[in-house]
Amino acid sequence: MVPVTTSIFELLKIGPGPSSSHTIGPMKAGFDFMRLVRELPEADRKRADGLDIRLFGSLSATGGGHGTPRAILSGMLGSQPDTCGADTLERFMDRDKPFDLDLGVKFLPFAPGRIIMDAIQHGYAHPNTMIFRLKAGDTVLLERIYYSVGGGFLRWEGWEEPDRGEPAYPYSTMAELKKHLCAKPLRLHELILANEMSITGATEDEINMGLDHIISVMEQSVETGIQTSGVLPGPIGLQRKASAMYARARQEYFQGTGFIKALNAYALAASEENAAGHCVVTAPTCGAAGVIPAIIFMLKRHTGALQAELREGLLAACAIGFLCKHNASISGAEVGCQGEVGVASAMAAAMIAYARGYRFQVTENAAEIALEHHLGLTCDPVGGFVQIPCIERNAMGAVKAFNAYLIASTLDESYQKVDLDKAIRAMAQTGRDMSGKYKETSEAGLALSFTEC
Repeated sequence: MVPVTTSIFELLKIGPGPSSSHTIGPMKAGFDFMRLVRELPEADRKRADGLDIRLFGSLSATGGGHGTPRAILSGMLGSQPDTCGADTLERFMDRDKPFDLDLGVKFLPFAPGRIIMDAIQHGYAHPNTMIFRLKAGDTVLLERIYYSVGGGFLRWEGWEEPDRGEPAYPYSTMAELKKHLCAKPLRLHELILANEMSITGATEDEINMGLDHIISVMEQSVETGIQTSGVLPGPIGLQRKASAMYARARQEYFQGTGFIKALNAYALAASEENAAGHCVVTAPTCGAAGVIPAIIFMLKRHTGALQAELREGLLAACAIGFLCKHNASISGAEVGCQGEVGVASAMAAAMIAYARGYRFQVTENAAEIALEHHLGLTCDPVGGFVQIPCIERNAMGAVKAFNAYLIASTLDESYQKVDLDKAIRAMAQTGRDMSGKYKETSEAGLALSFTEC
């Protein structure tokens, strides 16, 4: 098989919520399309008089609630996910307000409400498809078909893997990864670090600085969330819960059930910030952006974990995320929420084990246990908003991650019968068999039941 060549900072990306597939990927698409537009001959740009943007699949089904049109337009106006302001998408709340797109030789007015929600069922290469066309009358001057493939990753028709370095230790499965660790006197975080350096050309110091920034953004999302109350945006009128949960945990001095309440509060906090459209880290997606920050906050505040331990744990978590993405998917539109919160929980369980000093076998076992008990989890957001059941699902994912770590670190390693590779294959197969109604389209499950009530 082709080895994993994904970068740490492709998996862990900073950007606006509430959905990496529906906001980060589309924002990138809007930015890229305008770059292509400005490369057209001046004569073509001068005669351009229209823009046709169509969304398909889950982007069409739930893009309105997820803020996809707003993300696209903000990208076309020059915003990029990792540098945009926390309130960038709030500028585009009025669907009918036009903004001037700079073609270099003229301005073309366009409003988010003009983006067309097209067919949910279609024949394009990925469920999350976007078609951009710049037109002059009926003549198409420029067209590009984009695919938002999950976790903020963007592909397009004709896309080719960019040239990059070969991994120092190539692997495509956990079994292959463990062979390197058994054959060489190196640890898991060292292997992932060496591969990142080989693939991207970055130095160890640059990678550590990047990891520290990622950790800082995650912590900030929790800090802000546990201090914020009120109602989240959107017609559901969902009340934020993190601050109240955190207050109860403090009353119990974070002891006994107070510790679990705190862990829930941390996951709710980051996930509520995501639902508000504020900046979070895809870990591995925006929809699952509360799980790993909760674990980082817990490790730092409750166990006194050092920054170096958090970095090493995050590298171990990335190893799990890479394998899930490489051999299954992290897209709710492809495999349901098992690929989002399920993978996040597996990554978080691995992070706890590794940061607490356990070696790769306990780390793998913790990840497998967490993933196994998310298999079959559907993606059925009520009203297309990343709120119900998504926010509480992040809290459940964080608690499951902690429990998976407890099981893996308490029992003998040899008791584990199912390895991570098998669990990932099961997730991929389950995703293939899962009806499209349960994959981010809001056509069934809790989304439908809530509407019927």
